[in-house]
Amino acid sequence: MLIRMPAPTGRLELPHPKRLIWQAGWSVAESLGLPFGAYVVITDLVSPVAGLLAGTGVVWLLIAIRKLVSGSASALLMISALILTIQTAVAISTGYLWMFELQFPLANLAMCVVFARTAPTRKPLVTQLASEVVALKEHDHPGLHRFFQGATWFWSGLFLLLTLGMGIMMVTEPFKLFMLLSTMVTLGLTAFGAAVCAVWFFAVLRRLGIRLHFTAA
Repeated sequence: MLIRMPAPTGRLELPHPKRLIWQAGWSVAESLGLPFGAYVVITDLVSPVAGLLAGTGVVWLLIAIRKLVSGSASALLMISALILTIQTAVAISTGYLWMFELQFPLANLAMCVVFARTAPTRKPLVTQLASEVVALKEHDHPGLHRFFQGATWFWSGLFLLLTLGMGIMMVTEPFKLFMLLSTMVTLGLTAFGAAVCAVWFFAVLRRLGIRLHFTAA
């Protein structure tokens, strides 16, 4: 006769909601908002290539400041640097339009590889992002570790899907429609991926008997 053992219990700590919103907002603004803002402004004033150079310069400047102040840069900031560096290098390597479009599937392919490389390790990339963006403290429960590994593989698969989709759109759609569709598909899949991981995460916590706990302000 098999005896079902009770699920291990515990808790995960998150900062107070106000601090959580501030930390998540600053992390996204630093890694995405500031470089993208520089890209949009300089693109409007000068050209798309100049915009990419400005965005890339901003993100590497932020990394340098982070290194000087704290000795390390966040994973999200490094991801932004990787994407913008690839896009800028491809965009300025030639004047051909298809080379400018190629930056988008190549950047997504690089993200696919980065996530896939860390997925089977002891510290998958989603673990680092959760720690940096929402200050989720590390937990040694093997069930949670398997979730973070699975979520990292999941995001790797999403970026591969984006790579294939953008590669097809490159050869089937005109430039303006390609830019519109690539933006819409990227935003849509990113939102979908975030929603899936959130539902998946809470389901894992419930199954493992782990509760979320917010610290005092």
